[in-house]
Amino acid sequence: MEQMRKLPIGIQTFEEIRKDNYLYVDKTALVYQIANVGKPYFLSRPRRFGKSLLLSTFESYFQGRKDLFKGLAIEKLETKWEEYPVLHLDLNARKYETVADLLAMLNQYLEKWEQKYGTERQDRSPEERFAYVIERAYESTGKQAVVLVDEYDKPLLQALSDEVLMDEYRRTLKAFYGVLKSSDRYLRFVFLTGVTKFAQVSVFSDLNQLQDISFWPEYSSLCGITKDELVKTFTPEIQGLAAFSETDFETMVDKMTRLYDGYHFYPYSEGVFNPFSVLNACKSKTLSNFWFQTGTPTYLVELLQQSDYDLRLLIDGMEVTSSAFSEYRADARNPLPMIYQSGYLTIKGYDKEVGLYTLGFPNDEVRYGFLNFLVPYYTEVTDDETGFHIAKFMRELKAGDVDAFMERLRVFFAGIPYELSNNNERHYQAIFHVVFTLLGQFIRSEVRSSRGRADAVVITPDAVYAFEFKLNGTAEEALKQIDEKGYLIPYRLDGKRLVKVGVNFSKETRNIDEYKIEG
Repeated sequence: MEQMRKLPIGIQTFEEIRKDNYLYVDKTALVYQIANVGKPYFLSRPRRFGKSLLLSTFESYFQGRKDLFKGLAIEKLETKWEEYPVLHLDLNARKYETVADLLAMLNQYLEKWEQKYGTERQDRSPEERFAYVIERAYESTGKQAVVLVDEYDKPLLQALSDEVLMDEYRRTLKAFYGVLKSSDRYLRFVFLTGVTKFAQVSVFSDLNQLQDISFWPEYSSLCGITKDELVKTFTPEIQGLAAFSETDFETMVDKMTRLYDGYHFYPYSEGVFNPFSVLNACKSKTLSNFWFQTGTPTYLVELLQQSDYDLRLLIDGMEVTSSAFSEYRADARNPLPMIYQSGYLTIKGYDKEVGLYTLGFPNDEVRYGFLNFLVPYYTEVTDDETGFHIAKFMRELKAGDVDAFMERLRVFFAGIPYELSNNNERHYQAIFHVVFTLLGQFIRSEVRSSRGRADAVVITPDAVYAFEFKLNGTAEEALKQIDEKGYLIPYRLDGKRLVKVGVNFSKETRNIDEYKIEG
């Protein structure tokens, strides 16, 4: 029987991974570089992207644990292996409902450090105790301290809908993290991670020397897995996954690329795979939306609704300036920073002449997972019903039953509450966009909103369907536009049946009132 290699699913401790012989994607060359060219760093990455493991790796390095790095890149780079006092604060493991919860977590770590470095300031504020521990760690060891903070923003993220609580958390953390500036002389290294980048004017305003490397090209693959790393590290697992799926190795790599690759944290950087999904796919021998299923973006969808954001921009991709998505603000007028920093959008292109970035879904896992999750918020169609209807949509078009397809589409629009639709064309177009994009999971479906192209083109093994929608017009006008604009001309040589579908929406009924089919 073939021996199963150990995959570190849920293992975030570098020491455990190395001692227990789990697979490890070697990032230690970057760890060495970061640790030796600067001091105070911040890195923003989506959840479950390896941030905790990265900090654990730094912890082992600064503890001088040479034994754990045998055979890794850093072994050839480091010659001293010095030991430093390490203060590692992990804010990820608690639910923060009150300020008392945050203070309890800080107190838990402070008490542990004070037992080692001195309890003389235990009756003071958290920031005073923190400053004292750092100073005493230096004085008692003769070595500057290392401070590692994992998920610094966890309390803030849990209070996004409560401005009063958010302000209390912000004041507490601002004072606590501000110690890292005043204690600079006692610090060898500082590294903070989180999902979001709270603006410099808030939490980090007293820590203005912090280097935010989230957008630096040399560290774009610090968290995540490149394609080379995927093939080098996981070839046996991918071979097993391919065999179980009755396909070949190259085809499986292509499938995994479409599903899990595509995160870009710098315009020209190599894309990286989601490590959580890769590990789970290799372990379970199935391809599924592993990362998306571990957290539901409820708050992000609510932000989209509050902002009346045009969903077509999310689906098609949008051009924005860096400030439109890189700065964090809990602002319903601009939900992009939260959506980007949470990992649901990524950089897909950059026009350096005008300084505009193109944002889009990183891969199919996020695209289809997010849109499926979105549908119930914009219609009364539930999650389970969405998947059922999309599968039926696909079958009906493949069978050439356009009438059944259109009747099913009516179900989606019949469920749109009046207060959501606001009786405007954009909401109907958004739902239409979502439905046809979700079809892309099964058959080729091209959704466009730019002038001069059909609203949607669906390609099945036997036919090409061009859909055109009108609001308070006629189905005949929609058919006429397909002819006049020549939407089907590019497909004439495909040898397939060409079908035109003209559809009209009625503002009064808030649904499809007529459609016509030709071809």
